[in-house]
Amino acid sequence: MKKIYLGVLALYMGILASHAQTQPQPVKDTSNYESRKLKIDEINIISAYYHQDGNNSAVTGGIGTENLTDFANTFDLQLSKYSKKGRKHTFAFELGIDHYTSASSDKIDPNSISSASMSDVRIYPSLNWTVSNDKTGNAFGLTASYSHEFDYQSFGGGINLTRLSKNKNTQFDFKALVFLDTWKVILPVELRPPGYGSGSEHDDHRPVDYRPRNSFSTSFSLSQVLTTRLQAVIITEPSYQHGLLATKYQRDYFTDGSERVENLPDSRYKLPIAARLNYFLDDHFVIRAFYRYYMDNWGIRGHTAELEVPVKLTSFVSLSPFYRYNNQTGTRYFAPYGQHSPTDTYYTSDYDLSTLHSNFIGANFRLAPPNGVFGWQHLNTLELRYGHYMRSTGLNSDIVTLALKFK
Repeated sequence: MKKIYLGVLALYMGILASHAQTQPQPVKDTSNYESRKLKIDEINIISAYYHQDGNNSAVTGGIGTENLTDFANTFDLQLSKYSKKGRKHTFAFELGIDHYTSASSDKIDPNSISSASMSDVRIYPSLNWTVSNDKTGNAFGLTASYSHEFDYQSFGGGINLTRLSKNKNTQFDFKALVFLDTWKVILPVELRPPGYGSGSEHDDHRPVDYRPRNSFSTSFSLSQVLTTRLQAVIITEPSYQHGLLATKYQRDYFTDGSERVENLPDSRYKLPIAARLNYFLDDHFVIRAFYRYYMDNWGIRGHTAELEVPVKLTSFVSLSPFYRYNNQTGTRYFAPYGQHSPTDTYYTSDYDLSTLHSNFIGANFRLAPPNGVFGWQHLNTLELRYGHYMRSTGLNSDIVTLALKFK
């Protein structure tokens, strides 16, 4: 399911780590090196509660409730060992489980109390293997992932590559990912052909259609230590999607009174370009600034600017207020309820694709005492993050995220 909270949650978990300028460390003689046993490096547990409300549901043609709640949990386990050649092998296993309820999805079939995706559970495990050289800082890795929800399943794979300069002041990162998805084509109840099923796995065994959606993305980033206080990162993330990109249970209404399911092109190119600056003002303040420009071949253009200022209250307590502003020019395929022309080839009333602006404000509290959180030495870090999102379309949301790190 395409849900707003996924994008918002990703923003919250994108807490940028501060990287101080480091000097190369001496490398141990590994000529007689014996392979170490696999050991646990760290465990991360992240839980987030998200709630949104608004009155522009795409399921009912751009009008109606957008009420949605989501409880997301992620468990991340990182293990490592050194090979006989002195290479560090890191294995990261992540398991995510989300449970959500959506009032708008229940309008797919308003006469049923078991409409497709009225509530659902999403499960998404992934595994990453990375081999790195402690002397050079260079690394190479592979990723595999899987995701399953009521109306789709996804298989993913990718590679990641890191290269550092000799003085460790310049770093290049590359990632390439592919996701091969299969979507169950669920239609609004009044627009289903004779004999076409509701998609329910429990009480309706009539056939439904299945369609692919494949996504290919890359990420290029260049990080540079400019001075002892200033660091910069430039990022570009081109991507391409092909397959079923329209959400077929979303309705569109036309000026002649007719009704159809959403229809969008079967391919999409995206090109975000971003820059990030970290300035270490002194021992207590860091200024983190971020800007991103987004464009795609559907005509969407977006500008996003964010400012976060971590304040070190004590040696192990910090508070980081943040603010993000986004301005988006919508796709040419968008029109509000009842305003599509009957001659249009492509059409949507999904306000995620409309012209809009938004504000996002909140703060992150971080606790990392040397003797462990609450005296528990293995509980290394506790972070609590809250944010409030306000969109010009009337959508408002709140999210609370708790992150625990064990080492």
